[in-house]
Amino acid sequence: MGAPRRLRKKYEKPSMMWDRQRIQEEHELVKKYGLRNLRELWKASTELRRIRRNVKELFSGKASEEKGKQIISRLAKYGIVRSDANLDDLLVLSQEAFLERRLQTVVFKKGLAKSIKQARQLITHGFIAINGRKVNRPSYMVRPDEEKGISYYKPFNIEHNVLSSPHRSAPSNEPSEGNEAGSEAGPIAEGEGEAA
Repeated sequence: MGAPRRLRKKYEKPSMMWDRQRIQEEHELVKKYGLRNLRELWKASTELRRIRRNVKELFSGKASEEKGKQIISRLAKYGIVRSDANLDDLLVLSQEAFLERRLQTVVFKKGLAKSIKQARQLITHGFIAINGRKVNRPSYMVRPDEEKGISYYKPFNIEHNVLSSPHRSAPSNEPSEGNEAGSEAGPIAEGEGEAA
């Protein structure tokens, strides 16, 4: 059966849950980046908090200089900071730096979707691929070298409007040929209504 993995939360809730200003700022970010709920935003803020905590340990001398280089190289790999950034640049990072590198945001900015919500829908329904490999996670962090490989996985016309399609007709209130206006049920087949 194997050892069960230990499931941990990937986010921390804010310490002051009912702060009006923070709630308004969070809802604006959720709307701007098309996030499903606040947990997705809290994951980015938790990652940012963890990076700041590690940088402060480096400044205090508790951690080695090698750890700082590892942090910078990992963030540079995802395009969040430049490769020549220093530790001071990590302290001024914001949540938006992480949210800009999500696949959902990159798909919208590349013009593969008309809105940020449509970008999320296309990703979850399997229409988006990176270098020919289907990715269905809107929170996937896109590396700069992968960005030019983002395309449609299935043929998809973004300009096609389903409601105005010539093959689709508007619903009518007129009765169909087999169903008269006064009858609730369809015609009775032979032998169904008769007793034996």
